[in-house]
Amino acid sequence: MIRVKSPREIERMRRAGRVAALALRAGGEAVRPGMTTAQVCKAVCRVIENHGAVPTFLNYRGFPGGCCVSVNEELIHGIPGNRKLREGDIVSIDAGATLDGYVGDTAATFPVGCISDQAARLIEVTEDCFWAAADKARRGARVSDISKELEGYSKRQGFEIVKQYTGHGVGKRLHEDPEIPNFWDGSRGARLIPGMTLAIEPMVNLGSEDVEILSDGWTVVTTDGQLSSHYEHTLLVTQDAPEFLTLLEG
Repeated sequence: MIRVKSPREIERMRRAGRVAALALRAGGEAVRPGMTTAQVCKAVCRVIENHGAVPTFLNYRGFPGGCCVSVNEELIHGIPGNRKLREGDIVSIDAGATLDGYVGDTAATFPVGCISDQAARLIEVTEDCFWAAADKARRGARVSDISKELEGYSKRQGFEIVKQYTGHGVGKRLHEDPEIPNFWDGSRGARLIPGMTLAIEPMVNLGSEDVEILSDGWTVVTTDGQLSSHYEHTLLVTQDAPEFLTLLEG
């Protein structure tokens, strides 16, 4: 069931979203050669906790980290650990903050030092894919309008979007209805109305769209070993253009 948020709930979502956004920014600032993925996650969690929130991902369905830190061919759900970042890597950070019972969820992919033109283009296309699709999140549209644009934009740019994982509603729980596929499955999907809060998150691969889960039970990687990029914001459907709850101004 899709939960339409009240004005009071929306204000709480704004606060949680801002904390998640600040945490993601801190994680991105920690990304540099020689840092471990655990140190990046620590920077994220420090901001969350300093704002009186808790890291949403910690122990979520058994996930062992306070955020997800995924490197190069790792698509999502990378477990923070002792892996050291190297010049030329790209790193996806997925950060969630729960504050006053509501969740902000956001992700982005960051370069480690100087990266290849191919990697930079992949990151750029993934972000642009999000913005093209998010513009469809307007009153009266359908979930399928978002999905069509996610798939269409990535293909027009010559990249493959991952179909196995989706965006989702977000609120009191990290994952709520509706599910937001990153491709059009032929259905129309739910109609969007003001008060819905959604997490749209394209995941785009440099090579094949095929992915698999590693033996740790969490880390999702590209099967061909090529790079993958991830970008996400929590947004609010309004009477007009969407409001981005995890976007920092300036």
